[in-house]
Amino acid sequence: MNAFKLIVEKDIRLALTQGGSTMWVIMFYLLTITLFPLAVGPDPEILSRIASGVIWVAVLLAVLLSLDRLFKPDFEDGTLELLALAPIRMELVVIAKVLAHWVTTGLPLSIMAPIMGVLLSMDPNGYPALVVAMMLGTAVLSLIGAIGAALTLGIRRGGFLLSLLVLPFFVPALIFGVMAVDSTISGTMARPNFMILLALFLVSTALAPLATSAALKINLE
Repeated sequence: MNAFKLIVEKDIRLALTQGGSTMWVIMFYLLTITLFPLAVGPDPEILSRIASGVIWVAVLLAVLLSLDRLFKPDFEDGTLELLALAPIRMELVVIAKVLAHWVTTGLPLSIMAPIMGVLLSMDPNGYPALVVAMMLGTAVLSLIGAIGAALTLGIRRGGFLLSLLVLPFFVPALIFGVMAVDSTISGTMARPNFMILLALFLVSTALAPLATSAALKINLE
């Protein structure tokens, strides 16, 4: 557990300082959201109708932008090989790195979601549902994205291939995340959508570390 804690703390510290990856992800998120009112016009009714979808798409793209750095720095400097030889299961290493990725990417984006909702004239009744759905959804994105990042680890300029691999698997989280928020705003049954998001999170938590660790071991051989 000490090794797990050290990996999480190291990755969080690096994301917040060296390279500033968290800052770039947040800036991309903000710029993407602010461009939509310029493109579709300032009509509050139109913006309110598309707000949840726009925010979710922006979050998905922001998370996708950060996935390439999930394992690559440790792979390039040899740290990943040392972790593979250390007396800690590779699955725990994967969970630690995914947790750090979510804390520095998914969590800030989720917390900022209501602010983005204000910019898009979103109904305030949907803000709590938006934050909860975002926290579950971004965790799913990080877990699934880790598999793609591990599979493309040894490929030069694998960012494009990574996008092609993981985007189809991001779609369920996107669909049910948007539906959860829209159902809350409209007053219809939102619970089934949240339950599906929770199920996606649990299944991803169970399977993604195993698949990711297997892919990492193949790339390290």
